[in-house]
Amino acid sequence: MSTWNPWRGCHRKSEGCEHCYIFRANDRKKIDTNIVYKTEEFDKPIQKDSKGNYKIKSGQMVYLCFNADFLVEDADEWRSEVWEMIRIRKDLTFMFLTKRIERFNIGLPEDFDGNFNHVIVCCTIENQERADERLPIFKALPIKHKMITIQPMLEKIDISKYLDDDIEYVIVGGESGKDVRPLDYEWVLDIRRQCIEANVSFDFRQLGSIFIKDGKIYNVKRQLLCSQARKADIDYIKQ
Repeated sequence: MSTWNPWRGCHRKSEGCEHCYIFRANDRKKIDTNIVYKTEEFDKPIQKDSKGNYKIKSGQMVYLCFNADFLVEDADEWRSEVWEMIRIRKDLTFMFLTKRIERFNIGLPEDFDGNFNHVIVCCTIENQERADERLPIFKALPIKHKMITIQPMLEKIDISKYLDDDIEYVIVGGESGKDVRPLDYEWVLDIRRQCIEANVSFDFRQLGSIFIKDGKIYNVKRQLLCSQARKADIDYIKQ
């Protein structure tokens, strides 16, 4: 596993961004997250060591732009260069999340279809409105590996009409931090049911810091959010 942040900085896009962990972390460091800038690791996938070998070893999963949005407007002039580096490193798998799926074609290589099958794209939604806004666009794009990320999940959501063989995974999770919006376990179970009925893999990634189960409200410590989700043992793998 490796991370690659060719740029940093982002702008809040929709309701799910209200308590964004990137903004919270940067606020503590007195960094203005709204300033988007190229980083010194812009060309990280093609950097080589003194022996001429790639520093990122073959076969790894590369988490791309997990400190920004890959499709953020400010990075439009740089994105084509990033796509070219991704093309070069076909021996790696690249994954990125976005709330801006409507901007996917900006800077996209003309031969994307069929030539970038080592890229996983996760379309992020948080409520029914964003699901119905983004998922039809997402479904129409020529992406080989598609995932839906519902994190933070802010309400009960019906995505059943978007689930078929085109979607490989659905990931669900809540918000972390103080004064965040709650995650109701019933919402999570309902998404799981939809995934099982459509035979789409499902991953309960983390609880919310405010978590509702059987009508009772729990305040969960941040370090327990993921481990408690795993203990629920409700993940589903496509049959």
